[in-house]
Amino acid sequence: MEQRRRETGRNHWYHETQSSRLPDDVVSLVPEAAHVQDRFLLDLTVDDALLAPHRLWLSTARKLSALFFPEHLVPNRLNTLSSYDRLSTALTVAQVYGVQRLCNHYAARLTPLPGPDSSRESNRRLTLITQYARQLASQPTLIDGNLRRQLEEAGLSVADIVAFNQIIGFVGFQARVVAVFQAAMGIPVRWLPGFDIQQDAPAERFHQTPANWRADFPQYDAPLANERLTERFLQCTQQPLLRELAGLLIQEPLALEPFVQLSTQLQPSPDLHPVASVAALVSARINGSVACFNDTAQAWRGDAGLVDAVRNGERALNAWSHHHPLERAVIHAIQWLARAPDRFSPAHLEPLITQGLSPDQALRLLIWTGFCGWLNRLKLGFGDIA
Repeated sequence: MEQRRRETGRNHWYHETQSSRLPDDVVSLVPEAAHVQDRFLLDLTVDDALLAPHRLWLSTARKLSALFFPEHLVPNRLNTLSSYDRLSTALTVAQVYGVQRLCNHYAARLTPLPGPDSSRESNRRLTLITQYARQLASQPTLIDGNLRRQLEEAGLSVADIVAFNQIIGFVGFQARVVAVFQAAMGIPVRWLPGFDIQQDAPAERFHQTPANWRADFPQYDAPLANERLTERFLQCTQQPLLRELAGLLIQEPLALEPFVQLSTQLQPSPDLHPVASVAALVSARINGSVACFNDTAQAWRGDAGLVDAVRNGERALNAWSHHHPLERAVIHAIQWLARAPDRFSPAHLEPLITQGLSPDQALRLLIWTGFCGWLNRLKLGFGDIA
């Protein structure tokens, strides 16, 4: 049975993955959270002037939300993820990040859905899905070839695994965007005791001999079914950030076009590019994506000491940033947003503006960081360096 509870001192959602149908009288604690008009910002009230520069990419993010979590979904042989699987995964990820608005929304949408049957196979599948989602969200470097194979053994197709990793990345991005806009609106952080923040990936991962990223799943290399698919695939390969992922992302074709659009729309402007590279390095270092780190490091044209400082960890980075006040403010904000979005507050946003960024530049930088975290997890979910 899908159970919900609140523990003493924690105004927060939990869910336990035991499968069978829910009783008809079970309701979520915040049932109205399922009926928001904006399925991405979840009806967060944001000043129009603050929101206006972001309307284009927000529209694309809403399209992705509708594609990942449709109102009606009929699974088939190649796409077996049910609405329950998708929303259960979203709730698991939302719980990891602790952003209350997301927890309420996905719990309210999940609660009335019937769970899978109570067979051993279904229970094992749901347990593996939940475990994988929690680990990729909270400790991405724990994902390895064994866990990827377990997903296949549990009956997930490659198309399922692509959609599944995309959902985990999307909800993480959504959590950070909501956290950033809440901070921009001056909404106080509701700190929840008992939740650990994400720990940085081990430093030794970043001292390995440079190697190429390699997918752990077969990539799509057959002739594409139609001209539209071919166009989407080529658009993906033309994006440096997505090129290596194109052969996998095409296996979730409906989401590919808006995902490529979002990647393009969030690309930092030239005036933000140096600090955006700092943000990308710090995000990859925290999450353990050596492939993303190496790609950004190779393109870096700034202070030669930065890359080694990020690679060596927080103490070295603090020493390097002592004489770089803007970068220091950026690093501090990115670290909190990447590690604990539920604790990201106006106090982390304000130093960026004090150091010379406009409010819009600060928001764009932080939102870009959330997208970097999504890409980090796709690289770690689909494969690793070899």
